[in-house]
Amino acid sequence: MSAPLPPPDDWLRLDAQLCFRLYAASRGLTRCYQPLLDALGLTYPQYLAMLVLWERDGLTVSELSEKLKLDPSTMTPLLKRLESAGWVSRQRRKQNEREVEIRLTDAGRVMRERALGVPPAVLAATGLSESEAGVLRNLLDKLMRKMESSDLR
Repeated sequence: MSAPLPPPDDWLRLDAQLCFRLYAASRGLTRCYQPLLDALGLTYPQYLAMLVLWERDGLTVSELSEKLKLDPSTMTPLLKRLESAGWVSRQRRKQNEREVEIRLTDAGRVMRERALGVPPAVLAATGLSESEAGVLRNLLDKLMRKMESSDLR
């Protein structure tokens, strides 16, 4: 089932690159989400933010950006758009005015129900079984953990 790595003389071939496979697969997967998220009125980064908030409402901007592995300055415009769409509210915390808390609105909570069909539709589009998707997710988790601690960053 698994193919060995190519010999070192072939390591600079495009088809030998793990990074290219991840890049191309990520772009393809994101394209699968596009029509599903368009129907919800969300972009892919907004969808990711909503996923985190549906899991744990009331995070600060910095907590949300950490979960999404994004710079906090990137979060501000994304959250402004979610707020103007009526899905979240932003307010400064009373106990620390420097922290901005993000809360789902009623409309944002209702949207969760509408989004329930997205993951199974995307899984079907991948052609992977649930078991294969689980194995891939575990391998990618392992890769992400290693990349976060890598000295090459």
